[in-house]
Amino acid sequence: MNIYVGNLSYDVTDSMLKETFGSFGEVSEANVISDRATGRSKGFGFVEMPNRDEAQAAMSALNGSELMGRNLKVNEAKPRNDRW
Repeated sequence: MNIYVGNLSYDVTDSMLKETFGSFGEVSEANVISDRATGRSKGFGFVEMPNRDEAQAAMSALNGSELMGRNLKVNEAKPRNDRW
């Protein structure tokens, strides 16, 4: 299951995101999205968890929770639309 994580602190790293979600189960991938030009975090990321039950538990527990002074927005990622 692909999970969207928004309202991240700009200091959150991929490994911090993986560790946060890893307490709920297996995390196959965790990525903080960065601006291509500056390399700076855009304040959101995605986490991939293969087990749907563990992913649901993580989303329920972490949505609205605090990480590095910011309240996370966590929900199932929507498929990305092709750009024009």
